[in-house]
Amino acid sequence: MDQPDSPKRARRRWLGSVIAVVCLALLGGLAWYLTHQPKTSTAAAAGPGGPGGPGGPGGPGGPGGGRGGPPSTVGVAVARKADIPVVIEALGTVTPAANVTVRPQVSGVITQVLFKEGQMVRRGDLLATIDPQSFQMALTQAIGARQRDEAQLEAARVTLQRYRTLLEQDSIARQDVDTQAALVKQLEGTVTIDRANEGTARLSLGYARINAPVSGRVGLRPIDAGNYIAAGDTTGIAVITQIAPIDVAFAVPQDRVPEIQARLGEGAQLPVGAWDRARTKRLDAGMFSTLDNQVDTTTGTVKAKARFANGDGTLFPNQFVNVRLLLRTIPGAVVVPVTALRHGPNGDFVYVVNEDKTVALRVVTRGEAGVDNVAITTGLELGEVVVTEGGDRLKEGSKVQTSVDRPAGAASGAASGGRGRRGAFGASGASGAASGGWPRHRASEAAG
Repeated sequence: MDQPDSPKRARRRWLGSVIAVVCLALLGGLAWYLTHQPKTSTAAAAGPGGPGGPGGPGGPGGPGGGRGGPPSTVGVAVARKADIPVVIEALGTVTPAANVTVRPQVSGVITQVLFKEGQMVRRGDLLATIDPQSFQMALTQAIGARQRDEAQLEAARVTLQRYRTLLEQDSIARQDVDTQAALVKQLEGTVTIDRANEGTARLSLGYARINAPVSGRVGLRPIDAGNYIAAGDTTGIAVITQIAPIDVAFAVPQDRVPEIQARLGEGAQLPVGAWDRARTKRLDAGMFSTLDNQVDTTTGTVKAKARFANGDGTLFPNQFVNVRLLLRTIPGAVVVPVTALRHGPNGDFVYVVNEDKTVALRVVTRGEAGVDNVAITTGLELGEVVVTEGGDRLKEGSKVQTSVDRPAGAASGAASGGRGRRGAFGASGASGAASGGWPRHRASEAAG
């Protein structure tokens, strides 16, 4: 019974093998066809905006595009001649030129407090008074003692003059004259002591009036009228902070110290600007004052100080500011925007725009840099156009266009591509054929 089925099984196996071979051949042919299409057909099939076409993924104008694609839109700037300021930037702290705690020199009861919290005072202004009665009495006592001793001194001098006259007449012993002369000297010393005591009493009476030792802003009031305060009290009457003028302390790199010292040795005045936290608003302008006498080994910097007039009160003690020290100015340098300078394995370079709207990679040597511009010492000529934005998509020989050229080209490309995608073969088809886009490829296939 198995013999009749054997020929059928053999035919089925042979037919299956033939079908498998044919399928493999078709797959191989299809693969060869897809990988060996003519370049003109592929380029025509991938019209503007299509896969692989100019501006499409993998196309010449897209990521990784080449010279044959549409130009990339970039920002440009012209290399020009300008003065480059050499600026040292640092973080600074506003420090008052004087911060004085006003302490009383004598003890007593506060009778008056003549200032308000936060008030601006001038040097010599009366701040408070201490009860002066005891000091006035001490002064009166000192004056009385001085007057008494001066009268005794005057009487002793008159007696000494008489004794000397009698001694010339040989009517008195010399010992009496010498004794009287010693008494005069003793009374002179007593009067000198009395005058010193009187001066001390006057000084204590003057200390009962507490005046501002410096000009500045008064802080919060630590004491009120009626309180007893002792001489040298740590709390004091008030704290005065001088804010006009005011200083800003900051740190400069130790490598910049010789250049700063050289400029100061030339007698140059180094301008310093204090800017806010965002570096958008200048709070005040001042002048560099001095450097510290040693390098901070932990940071490799040297402390410095600048003085500001602070007439508007924009700088506040212990405020953090951004400091810009103008060290010098390089005149007539060839400069480009900082964004135009790029860095590669061969050093610094820029993209220079040629007359045919292609770019060339140019290796340059950078000089000093300012806030917005950087000086180019070699490799770039005055008047050459460089790319400032969009350079990440460029390479040697890439085509570019500026934002001024972009609207016309973009509108033309959009109109041509839009008509091609709709597949219209009237006037739009002729326009697509003239522009070399997707409609021309379709028309050629229809004609074929």
